Amino acid sequence: MLIRAIKVGFLIFALQLLSGCYPTSLADQQKDINAAQGEASNLSVGTVQKEIKVGMSSADVVSVLGSPNMITTDDKRREVWVYEKVSTEGMATTSQGQGFLWYPSNRNAIASRTQKTLTIVIKLDEKGRVRDFAYNQTKF
Repeated sequence: MLIRAIKVGFLIFALQLLSGCYPTSLADQQKDINAAQGEASNLSVGTVQKEIKVGMSSADVVSVLGSPNMITTDDKRREVWVYEKVSTEGMATTSQGQGFLWYPSNRNAIASRTQKTLTIVIKLDEKGRVRDFAYNQTKF
């Protein structure tokens, strides 16, 4: 009876040990990336296209996009707000051949990295209302 209990205990231990080696799916990796970025970043082309309108107040712009990264003035002393967002996305996948227990016989890895930039320029009039806006997005 004691030997059977030891065998069952060893089997449970081995299954727990091997379950930690289970690879993470790409969908789970993307969920982790999204969680790390958080909900605080509203800077996107879609948000600008949907929410920013000529004539809206600067307070409304801040409520939609948050505080700008840079504030300058033009030649007529009107404020120009600049928002910049740079993000890097990386994805790595591995595959391994069959080996002995937890030691793989061979391993192949593929990694890719994409960098995105988004620049939003909001031009305000003398009353602090949006008179014009533009955006540019790049991906490389």
